[in-house]
Amino acid sequence: MSFLKFILKNPFRRKNSAILAIVGIAIGIIVIVALGGITEGLVNTFEDTIHAGGADFTVSGKETGDSAYGTNTISSNWTEKIANVSGVDEAFPIYVVLTSVGDDYMNTLIGIDPNGTALADISMKEGRIFEDNSSEAILGEIYAEDNNYSVGDTIDIDREEFKIVGIYETGDQNMAGGVFTSISKVGDLMDDEDSISNIYVKVDKGEDPQAVADRIDSQYGDNITTVTSVMEMTQMADMLNMLQASTWAISLLAIIVGGLGIINTMLMSVFERTREIGVLKAVGWSNRKILTMIVGESLVITIVSAIIGSLIGFAACTILGPQMGIEPLFTPKIFIQAFAIAIVVGIIGGIYPALKAVRLPPTEALRYE
Repeated sequence: MSFLKFILKNPFRRKNSAILAIVGIAIGIIVIVALGGITEGLVNTFEDTIHAGGADFTVSGKETGDSAYGTNTISSNWTEKIANVSGVDEAFPIYVVLTSVGDDYMNTLIGIDPNGTALADISMKEGRIFEDNSSEAILGEIYAEDNNYSVGDTIDIDREEFKIVGIYETGDQNMAGGVFTSISKVGDLMDDEDSISNIYVKVDKGEDPQAVADRIDSQYGDNITTVTSVMEMTQMADMLNMLQASTWAISLLAIIVGGLGIINTMLMSVFERTREIGVLKAVGWSNRKILTMIVGESLVITIVSAIIGSLIGFAACTILGPQMGIEPLFTPKIFIQAFAIAIVVGIIGGIYPALKAVRLPPTEALRYE
């Protein structure tokens, strides 16, 4: 029998001890894989959420002015400049004006590209989004209710008739009382097609909104300013970091327990095989070979534990996760970490018993019954 086969088969000669050691390590691996998958799933869900609707931040004029946002309007060509900044996924301009709407002498009219309405963080309650460069508008639900407007009605905006094609809802109380239409149409009404009020910016998935905003400021900070709303995202990121730290703490505890189990198992193995080790030394096995054998047997047990624990952890999360409202996400990194930890535990757990074995004098070991 080759030395490698000897190492592979030897740990399972004492089946009960091997099974107990495997169970102990496997529990730790299950915890690592399961919590790792859950944490990755939460991180992915978090990123999808913060990038699913609403702008990450806005860009506006540098100087104060008399526009609806209290800043001077800026040239529309800034939209293309901002869109080309590294890390920016989308950039849509808006033009906000105060003008006559319906029976109101002054109300907020917001012009935006129809494709950019998602960045305005609004969703349609009734009807549809307006078409580009058309005399169509959508009303905030509060404004529609207060003024008894419905989809299909018409409304006068700056002395021009618009058809109401939708009612939108939003968590922003200021926008809930406003009116949206095409930005090109607002430009026509104001006779100012080259000006905009703000730019809604959406960053690429995985990018830090604050870092992208700082990048824009470093390039164009003399002319424009960025207004970020990343406090909530930062708090959520801190919560996820705490979750990841807790995951590692729980996993570490499980691994320590499993590691103590493997040390105990290997010590018992050395104790039970004292005479066998003495024979091996007597026939010429070196201390190095004895040490390699014991550590190798320990690694066999932990690697088998890693395989079993990974499979159980993956299966348990895949089956039970959706029932608890969690969509786990398993990446190669999780399994690499699990196997790396198992290997480290195997080496550490086997070294002490191996050192005990190599220190046994052959004559005393042979006398052991």
